[in-house]
Amino acid sequence: MSTAPISMRKLKDILRLKYDCSLSHRQIAKSLSISPSVVSRYVNRATQLGISDWPLADNWDDASLQREFLKTRVKKRKNSIPNWSVIYQELKHKTLTLLLLWEEYSERNPANHYSYNHFCRLYKTWLKCQKPSMRQDHKAGEKLFVDYCGPTMNIVDPNTGECVTAQVFVAVMGASNYTYAEATWSQKLEDWVMSHARCFEFLGGVPEQIIPDNLKSAVTKPCRYEPDLNPTYQQLATHYDTVIVPARPYKPKDKAKAEVGVQIVERWIMARLRNETFFSLRQLNLKIQALLVDLNQRKMKKHPGSRLSQFDAIDRPALKPLPTQPYSYTLVKQVSVHIDYHVEIEKHYYSVPHTLIKQKLEAHASGKLVTLYHQGIRVAVHPRSYREGAHTTLDLHMPIAHQKQQQWTPQRFERWASKFGTSTEQFVMQLMQAKKHPEQSY
Repeated sequence: MSTAPISMRKLKDILRLKYDCSLSHRQIAKSLSISPSVVSRYVNRATQLGISDWPLADNWDDASLQREFLKTRVKKRKNSIPNWSVIYQELKHKTLTLLLLWEEYSERNPANHYSYNHFCRLYKTWLKCQKPSMRQDHKAGEKLFVDYCGPTMNIVDPNTGECVTAQVFVAVMGASNYTYAEATWSQKLEDWVMSHARCFEFLGGVPEQIIPDNLKSAVTKPCRYEPDLNPTYQQLATHYDTVIVPARPYKPKDKAKAEVGVQIVERWIMARLRNETFFSLRQLNLKIQALLVDLNQRKMKKHPGSRLSQFDAIDRPALKPLPTQPYSYTLVKQVSVHIDYHVEIEKHYYSVPHTLIKQKLEAHASGKLVTLYHQGIRVAVHPRSYREGAHTTLDLHMPIAHQKQQQWTPQRFERWASKFGTSTEQFVMQLMQAKKHPEQSY
């Protein structure tokens, strides 16, 4: 491509500053008030003419320089273009950077590679042309997105023929798109938390973060910046040594992976099961698990390999190990101590020390025990009871007067009377039987 020639003086200054002063093209351009591209163009022509030293050889006078430079055309070097989709996948590993990937690229193409700055510019330009779903940066083993599908599945009671709906829980790994799904009876707290525990078992490890929506089982008080997490859900995170970061309200792009994962499960699993009849939750989940294997092994269109191969290569090595102790569901809730020094947990009442009346306690109710804490200190432990309306009371929790009154029973008075003889014992028993209620005889 021919361009308007520059003066001989500037041409010689370009060659002098390049070969004698060893300045960069930008430094030469700034010194001579010309563009860096002009400097590159004339250095390229000088290289073709065999000029690489300063001062010039005797055969290069002004006339010969001008004549030869006008004849010479700029030779454009064809650089090797990197595979940007592979670069994008590689960057999902925590330890990889663009600089390291550029160094590997330049080693593979020593004679025709882009500079690091131009390499970065080209990658950013390519990234901007991709769909918005690719713009989020998901590191290996970092994020697990969780949500429920909108549609439900029907389960028929084999005894009554009644049709009951089941919810479908979905979890998607951010970097690899590896997907987990299962059916539960509801979106209530216990189903929600235990779905997470089964998901971690399915993954064989624990991600660094869990990204849920703002449903009530996850977030007690939604907030854009500081949401209040459900304490039971928070305890699950503590057990598995992970962090819960809810998506911001009304910001679906924060959990785009979950949105897409839900859509894929609806299309490739729920749609396939629409004409089948299920008579138990277990039967439905067995079918879902079989289709889930096919879904994760299916080749992806916009990424190399399948979800399973991406998970094995990217996410699985970066997951935290599962805890040694299996997770046991524990309901955590704040309770108030009533005037009768009892607290209510699922319609059963448990005693606490009477000095805590009207105080706020934290209750941890597992399948076997109910443990009560006041300001982080354990104040009571009871066996778990599911009798609605009943009381579980320890004598030590009662005031002294109540303890003594509690000891007033017909058996106590009979034992007391027997110490004085048979006649006294018979007389006391007659007094007890004379009234409708023994308490009236005391």
